[in-house]
Amino acid sequence: MDIATLAGVIVAYVLVFIALIIGPGVIVYIDVPSMLIVFGGTTGILLMNWPLNKVLNVMTIVMKTFLFKSEDPENLINNLVEYSQRARRDGILALESVEDEIDDEFLKKGVRLAVDGTEPEVIRTILETELSYMEDRHKEGASVLQTLADFAPAMGMIGTLIGLVAMLQTMNDPTTIGPAMAIALLTTFYGSLIANLFAAPLANKLRTRSTEEVLLKEIMLAGIMAIQSGDNPRIVEEKLHAFLPPKLRKSQFE
Repeated sequence: MDIATLAGVIVAYVLVFIALIIGPGVIVYIDVPSMLIVFGGTTGILLMNWPLNKVLNVMTIVMKTFLFKSEDPENLINNLVEYSQRARRDGILALESVEDEIDDEFLKKGVRLAVDGTEPEVIRTILETELSYMEDRHKEGASVLQTLADFAPAMGMIGTLIGLVAMLQTMNDPTTIGPAMAIALLTTFYGSLIANLFAAPLANKLRTRSTEEVLLKEIMLAGIMAIQSGDNPRIVEEKLHAFLPPKLRKSQFE
């Protein structure tokens, strides 16, 4: 569970809700025509931009921002150095026994390929291809949410124009000015809520998580290649520490 994402959602939504209650009350901000324009229009735009299965997968994408479990890069490096020590001492086939201990499928595949005696360039090609397509999937998920963030305010503006036109056409009847103005203002409000309190922040979080996961996979790839080539464990550690800022590097050999 990502505590930061959960805390951010709670703080943002609770504070906005409290502000609405303290003001004129929540009921004032509920307007069905405005909801139809913004939520219905944004959903339609999403369907025009993306295949149906991608749209239906939005909630799965959103849940990834909450359920992402980040691995400590230093802990990963320590494991890879340990594998290199075992491989250097007992041979690469000794790593066959550690496959069941590895939870990450990317790392497990790399170790299996190395144990099977696959050529280094073949290992690199397979893992780099998998890494590239993983990045593409992550970008796609963030892009779906970004589409929401881009078009929800636009639908809010369309609703505002609709409300203003309705209001201007009925200026001679004061009783119609209020409902028309409500549509004009609340559509902008709803569009801003969708974009700024939901879609845009979660899209940015997905991009951040993707960057973190790609870094871990690149460390795994470099570690597997170093182990496969029979590098000294100290050299393996140095190669992998190059991915981290100096303040995060902790050597096992000090």
